[in-house]
Amino acid sequence: LVGVDNKGAIAGVSKKVEEQIANIIDSCDPPVRAAIETGIVDEKNILVVKVKKSRQVHSWKGKIYVRVGSTNRPLSMQEILELGQKLGKIRFDDQICENATIDDIDDKKLRWFLRMAKSERNVDADPETPITEVLERLKLIKDGKLTNASILLFGKNPQKFFLQARIRCARFKGTTAVDFIDMKLIDGNIIDQVDKAENFVLSHIKKAAKIVMFKREEVWEYPPDALREAIVNAVCHRDYFISGNIKIAIFDDRIEISNPGQLPEPLTPSMLKKK
Repeated sequence: LVGVDNKGAIAGVSKKVEEQIANIIDSCDPPVRAAIETGIVDEKNILVVKVKKSRQVHSWKGKIYVRVGSTNRPLSMQEILELGQKLGKIRFDDQICENATIDDIDDKKLRWFLRMAKSERNVDADPETPITEVLERLKLIKDGKLTNASILLFGKNPQKFFLQARIRCARFKGTTAVDFIDMKLIDGNIIDQVDKAENFVLSHIKKAAKIVMFKREEVWEYPPDALREAIVNAVCHRDYFISGNIKIAIFDDRIEISNPGQLPEPLTPSMLKKK
């Protein structure tokens, strides 16, 4: 309501104020869905401004505001990032990796990726294509600068920029995380991390053999394909804005894989349990 004071008394509103409100609505980026209704109470004009709920982050004159009590406070850059993450509007992968240069890209790993894409997925990719051109095609360069994703995937030393981009693996004795038998901290690019983490797990789970149709087949305690998929999901879907590492814990009776972050709204853990 515009034209009503904090005590609920009708103060009225001028035509000029109505125009100012309309201009503010029109100046929001992205546009907001709002409607202005006029009314007369005690022979004074009032406005009813209805703004529909939005999942987007809206700004006015380059600033984003939040209502605190009876005042409007502009958000800090950190608060804007946190809000964007919560709404799924800001992706870590797409952000510019400050101070990273093309020299930080592992040329051999990128060439390997192109060869694999061509042989495994029949992608029209020439391994001899210049690095910058490849990164541009993969959308790993933004405004002429490397993105976080480019460093995570093909960086020579991603931990130079992202200390959190590691996997901590441990094989514990028994069923509790008290005494460990083996432990390993895995770093490097996330492609190699997945392979190294998988190898660590496979080296600490049981493998038997059985004869099927006169042929010897190996039977793992846990399906290797399922394990690899779980590790890949942990790496791809973790929140890299959050400090902390992915953790893989192997016990006598189970394997636990956890990563920093939370489920995107409106998902909850209980919803995932439903069929």
